[in-house]
Amino acid sequence: MPPSLTALSQVTDDTFAEEVLASPLPVLVDFTAAWCPPCRMIAPVLADIAAERPDSLKVVSIDVDANPGTTAAYGVLSMPTLMLFKAGEPVKSLVGARPKHRLLQELADEL
Repeated sequence: MPPSLTALSQVTDDTFAEEVLASPLPVLVDFTAAWCPPCRMIAPVLADIAAERPDSLKVVSIDVDANPGTTAAYGVLSMPTLMLFKAGEPVKSLVGARPKHRLLQELADEL
């Protein structure tokens, strides 16, 4: 299956601490919603990045409607919000869909 068709790992309010905060790798979290067209646009970009960097970056998705606790804890108001976590702390936050090369440029300083 091409990477763009691979679904991202899903995290929830219950698994966020273990999957994201405790991860030894940097984690890019996609705060998303099923009703959000830009979220659907960026999903294949994130799947490509996840497939290309499995040893250096973990990419996960969290549904904001089903997981209001984590969404509120990090002040997420717009979708998609991409938040990069390193050593359990958010180090960068980006709002909105963007092309792959631009997203990688914006994250380059932290990766």
